[in-house]
Amino acid sequence: MNALSRRDMLGMLGLAPLAGGVTQSFAADALAPAPVAPGASKAQTPSARARQRIQEQHLPNIPLITHEGKRVLFYDDLVKNKKVSMNFFYANCDEICPLVMANLAKVQRLLSSHVDRSFQMYSFTLKPDEDTVEVIRKHRTALGAKPGWTFLTGAPQDLETLRAAIGFKYPDPAIDKDKTQHIGNIRYGNEPLMLWSACPGMAHAEWIAETLEWMIRPQTDRVQRS
Repeated sequence: MNALSRRDMLGMLGLAPLAGGVTQSFAADALAPAPVAPGASKAQTPSARARQRIQEQHLPNIPLITHEGKRVLFYDDLVKNKKVSMNFFYANCDEICPLVMANLAKVQRLLSSHVDRSFQMYSFTLKPDEDTVEVIRKHRTALGAKPGWTFLTGAPQDLETLRAAIGFKYPDPAIDKDKTQHIGNIRYGNEPLMLWSACPGMAHAEWIAETLEWMIRPQTDRVQRS
């Protein structure tokens, strides 16, 4: 793994409640007894209730706009029934963004047999006021991104809602407000199976690709061997 700065380490700690995957947060929330809405079917399975709870608390169905100018809903169109990776960036960044995004471009090449087939990559801007559709499209082109890696913008408040929901906020409001201090991590998940975790965006691309491939193709025998 590449050497991590103190800020990167703090970023990882900021994600700690979620970085353990479903064990520490998503599943903990999901497995808590959920109230049954009036008129809702009581025959819903525990797994279905857990998945719904994860969606309600961590995967908000906010409107976004892709680098192609297409309007989409975060959960319904981007995440539901899919295997995904997600990160935040902004185009005019000279700190961690260029390094993480270049690393993700390498990850996409390593996972070329999966990306845009069984796996989707999403990058969301931290500065939607600056990063218009044209800006993120040009940024994507400059990185050599291939199909299956979508860049997105939208309303500032919607993106802030998403950033908080998936765990990309610092506990300290002063640090969190400074976009140059943003967490350079990658959230990834297999939504149907409720497998969610995170990893440092500056880890070796090969290690990230291997981690993502496990999420894309979770095999029971791997778990048994370990």
